[in-house]
Amino acid sequence: MPRFLSLIRIDEQQASEFQSDPGFEERMGALFEEITKAGVMLDTAGLLPTKEGTRLLWDGGKVTCTDGPFTETKEVVGGYALLQCKDKAEAVEWTRRFLATHPAHWRVGAELRQIDENATPPEA
Repeated sequence: MPRFLSLIRIDEQQASEFQSDPGFEERMGALFEEITKAGVMLDTAGLLPTKEGTRLLWDGGKVTCTDGPFTETKEVVGGYALLQCKDKAEAVEWTRRFLATHPAHWRVGAELRQIDENATPPEA
C-alpha cells in the first residue's frame, strides 16, 4: 500500500493567537484513535517553531546554514503525518478530516505527497 506524507502548514506568526474551542482536544483524540485503529497512521508530530530550526542550502558547490526564525516565510510546516492508505483518495479524506477537527477561525493547510517507493537511497 502506498505511503503519503501530509505536511501541515501554518502561519507561524498567527499560530500563537490560535485559541482552541472546548471540543478540539476531544475531536482530535477521537480522530487519532480511529486513524490508528484503521492502521493508516504510521507516525505524526508537531514541529518546534522555526526560531529553533536551521535551513541548509547546497548551492555553488558549498553548503550554507541559516538559523531561524525565518520571518520572510509566511507559511511554514508546523507538523506532519505519515499515512499508509490504499490510494490517494483515502489519504485526501483522512487529511481533510484532520483539518476539519480544527476550530473554524483557524487557518491550517496541508500538502499531501505520495512517497516514491521506487527511489534508490544514496550509498553511504
